[in-house]
Amino acid sequence: MNRKKLNKRLPSLAFSVLMLMTFGNLGTSMAFSLQSANMGRIFQTLGADPTKLGWFFILPPLAGMVVQPLVGYFSDRTWIPKIGRRLPYLILGTIVAVIVMFLLPNSGSFGFKTSTALWFGAVTILFMDLSSNMSMQPFKMMISDMVNDEQKDQAWSWQTIWGNIGGVAADLFPFLLTWIGIKNIAAKGELPDSVKWSFYIGAAILIVSSIFTICKVDEYNPETYAKYHGLDQDANISENFFTIIKHAPKVFWTLGIVEFFSWTGFQYLWTYGAGTVAQNIWHTTNASSAAYQAAGNWFGVLSAVEVAVAIIYGLILQKLNDRIRKPAYALGMILGALGFWGLSVAPTKLWSVIAFIGIGMCWVTINSIPFTILTNALDGKHDGTYMGLFNSWVCFPQVVASVCSFALYPLLGNYMPHMLVVAAVLALIGAFAVYVVKEISVERGDIE
Repeated sequence: MNRKKLNKRLPSLAFSVLMLMTFGNLGTSMAFSLQSANMGRIFQTLGADPTKLGWFFILPPLAGMVVQPLVGYFSDRTWIPKIGRRLPYLILGTIVAVIVMFLLPNSGSFGFKTSTALWFGAVTILFMDLSSNMSMQPFKMMISDMVNDEQKDQAWSWQTIWGNIGGVAADLFPFLLTWIGIKNIAAKGELPDSVKWSFYIGAAILIVSSIFTICKVDEYNPETYAKYHGLDQDANISENFFTIIKHAPKVFWTLGIVEFFSWTGFQYLWTYGAGTVAQNIWHTTNASSAAYQAAGNWFGVLSAVEVAVAIIYGLILQKLNDRIRKPAYALGMILGALGFWGLSVAPTKLWSVIAFIGIGMCWVTINSIPFTILTNALDGKHDGTYMGLFNSWVCFPQVVASVCSFALYPLLGNYMPHMLVVAAVLALIGAFAVYVVKEISVERGDIE
């Protein structure tokens, strides 16, 4: 991609503005966390065959691959006075997500037979991911729109920190609700009240946090946006997706290699993590048993450990600079590999906690550093579209991982912990792939 030096002067933002811009991600990430931490538990409780779990985990990333590029493409061309460019999509996505969060945990409570309940759950998961992706993408795009290179590490770290605060709360909900007396068991094929109320509370918080951001963030109007990004306000931005992809910066593609190995591993964690904990520590594979439901609660606690570690490590990552950003990226992947392997063999709760410390450090790494590298290379003309398309590098690996699981899972003895070993190997490969990436900064005038 050939670039001329741009007169791009994004101003430095006050710390309070960075907080307001990223705070709403708390509620959206809570919705994602409730979904990812409970999907395996939900579908196995509804009666899904463990060897077919991959089918249910294909729908969410497929939704992300469609929705986020479209939100980016159309929001690049949207301006609604007094609302904004990205915020209209946050509003719509939040409304739909809240409705679905009340439906999903009740998939087995409508009297459907098992096959119908599974289909209802699958369709509900699809709509939940469509809406969650629509509400999450604006937070990413506003950083690209409004934050200069010097503040991007800080902004992306806080974006992830707020998301992880929402995530840690969501992951703990079933455990805490059970502790205060909410039922953690239910009739066969139904989700316990502890899971249902977790989704209800998450929906309420999503509403509040989204309203907070919508009311407090003022996006740059078209004139100001063009001035700060060194663009001609009247320039034609009508290129189609294929033209835009053709002119993508090189880091868009090289980061995709690292992202592939990052997200395939996490897909296996979400799909087989709860079952691995149940087999290794509770020694059960019976999804209807009290032991399995206890393991499901503990997996929620482990997911909370993951995001709590991510919050702390995220405070460190916001201090990164051009010299140490890539080594920190590779280190995060290595720590993730160690965490996946540790969980695959963890015989005790303590061991599983230690494993999730490494996983948490990897999680915040892959949710902050690649986005800093990408947005530094964007010129402001099609930032929303590129941010949406970049989400395909998050979603496509999850689809591949799910499809491959149909062959891998039987090949590895139908033994869930072995799938976490695969995740560890993939993360380790990703650590080496980091050094394929060459960073550039359009703001500094770098040319490809």
